[in-house]
Amino acid sequence: MEIHERIQALRKELGLSRRAFGEKLGVSGDVISNIEYNRLKKPEQKEPIYKLICTEFGVSYQWLVHGRGQQEADGSDEAQKIVDSVMTSNDDFAKSVIVAFARLGKAEWQVVKKIIDDIKKSPD
Repeated sequence: MEIHERIQALRKELGLSRRAFGEKLGVSGDVISNIEYNRLKKPEQKEPIYKLICTEFGVSYQWLVHGRGQQEADGSDEAQKIVDSVMTSNDDFAKSVIVAFARLGKAEWQVVKKIIDDIKKSPD
């Protein structure tokens, strides 16, 4: 099953018309129709809508885009939402922190874990 087919199946499972589904996402029913018939060819047109579908309907991004895992969102999707939110913000410091953490190796993650564990143990 392709992405556009999963979106159509989700919409039908929710019992929503294309118009109603689109309204929940802030787009027209025509946009939903174009998605379901796979008429949007540019990735930059699709990605924001895919993420919005996941957020609005509690759907796993991995399931929607790649057809892997469970349909329902889990903790990893929550983490992805947080990272996406930071990376699309105007907060350059927060962005640099995310990038720095993403570049950590296994040994460095152990150091970070120890620091966080020590913070948890410290009295208030």
